[in-house]
Amino acid sequence: MADAVNAGARLDRLPISPFHYRIFWLVGAGMFFDGYDLYIAAGVLASAIQSKFSTLPQNLQFISLTFVGMTLGSLITGFVGDKYGRRFTYQINLLIFGIASLAAAFAQDMTQLIVCRFVQGLGLGAEIVVGYSTLTEFVPPRTRGRWLSMMAFLVVAGFPATALLGYLIIPAFGWRPMFIIAGIGSLIVWYLRKNLPESPRWLESEGRTAEAEALMQSIEREAAGNAPLPPLVVPAPVPQVAATDMLKPPLLQRMIVGSWVLITINTLIFGFVLFLQQFFLRQGLTIANSLAYTLVLSAGSLVGCVLGAYLSDAIGRRWSIIGASFVTIVTGYIYARFHAGDDPAVVLSVGFVLIVAIYVQTAILFGVYTPELFPTEIRLRANGICNTLGRGATVVSPFIVGSLMASYQLPGVLWLMIGLVIVQIVVVWAWGVEPRNRGLEEVATAAA
Repeated sequence: MADAVNAGARLDRLPISPFHYRIFWLVGAGMFFDGYDLYIAAGVLASAIQSKFSTLPQNLQFISLTFVGMTLGSLITGFVGDKYGRRFTYQINLLIFGIASLAAAFAQDMTQLIVCRFVQGLGLGAEIVVGYSTLTEFVPPRTRGRWLSMMAFLVVAGFPATALLGYLIIPAFGWRPMFIIAGIGSLIVWYLRKNLPESPRWLESEGRTAEAEALMQSIEREAAGNAPLPPLVVPAPVPQVAATDMLKPPLLQRMIVGSWVLITINTLIFGFVLFLQQFFLRQGLTIANSLAYTLVLSAGSLVGCVLGAYLSDAIGRRWSIIGASFVTIVTGYIYARFHAGDDPAVVLSVGFVLIVAIYVQTAILFGVYTPELFPTEIRLRANGICNTLGRGATVVSPFIVGSLMASYQLPGVLWLMIGLVIVQIVVVWAWGVEPRNRGLEEVATAAA
C-alpha cells in the first residue's frame, strides 16, 4: 500500500451520497441543541428577573460566565481535537453539556444556575469548534459553503425554536423546562452519535495511514454504490505545519482575520441579538409581547443562513462577508434612530433586515470561513484559538452593553456594533483568502 492515502483528494472527488447526509445529521443534531442553548438565555433571564429569581447583576454574571466557559471550552477542545481526534472530542463535549443542562433545570438559586451555566459553556464552546471543523473535512469543495452554511442554519434554528418554545412554555410553566429539553435532547444525540466516523484527513495527518486507508475504502464503497468514481486528481504535496507556524506569515494573518471576524460576530449576537427581549422590556413591552417580537425577528436568522448558504458558493466567502457587513452598518444606523412608540411594523421590518445581515455573516464566519483557513494538522487548534478570542471578547461585552444601555440606550449599543463591523470589512478585504471551489489542501497554501 502506498504511504500517501491522499484522503483529502479522495474525499473531494466523491459524489454526494447517503454517507454525507448521515455525517451532516449526526453532527448537525448536536449542533442544533448547541444553538438552542446559546439562545436560551434570552427568555430564561427575562423570566428569572421578572419573577425575582435573579437580579440584573446576576443576569450579567450568568451571561459572562457562559462565555468564560465557552472560551475555555473552545481553547481546550482545539488542542484535544488535534491530538485525540474529532470523534472523541465531539462525544465528550456533548456529554458534559447534556448533564449540565439537566442540572441547571433543578438549580435552587441563581448562584447554582450560574455554576451550571459555566459548565454548559465548556461544552458549548467545544461543540462550535469541533462540529464545523469535522464537517469541513468530509464535504467536497464545490458545495462546501452550502453544506457548512446549512449546518449553521441548524445551529441558528435554535434561535426561533427557543423563541417559540419560550413563548409557549415560559409564561405558563417558567424557565426550568427549557433546560430539561436541552439536556434530554443532547443526551439522545450523544447516544446516536456513537456511529460518527473519525476524519480520514486527521488520521492521515497523524501518520495513521492504515486506519485512514481502511476508512477511505469504506467511505468510497458507500458513496460510489455501483457507479464508478470520478478520476482521482492528486494535488501537489502540502508541507506539514506545526503549531508554531500560527505565529508566522501567512498563517499569522489568517489567525488575525479569523480572530477578528469571530470577535465581531460574537459581539453582534451576544451583545445585541441576545439582549433583544431585555431591550423590548426596557421600552415598556410585557414579557409576552417581547417574546412575540423576538419570535418575529428570529425568523430573519433562518433567512440569513439560507442566503449565506447560497452566496458563499455563488459569489464566494469574502464578498459575501463584506456585502453583509455593509448592510449591517446601514440597517444598524437606521435601527439606532428608532424610538419607543414608533410604528412596530417599520421597526420590525428594519430589524428583520438587520438580523438577516447578521446571520449571513454568522453562517459564513462560524460555519464556513474560519475552519477553512487552516491546514488539517492544526485546524482545531487554530480554529479553537480564534473562537477563544471571539468568546473572550464576549466575556466583557455584556457589561459593556449594560453600561451603554444605561448611558446611551439602544443607539449606544448599535454604534459599538457598527464600529466592529467597519474594522471587519477592512481586515477581510486586506488579508482574507477565498476558499470557494478550492480543496482544503489548496486553501492551506493559497496566497489569496
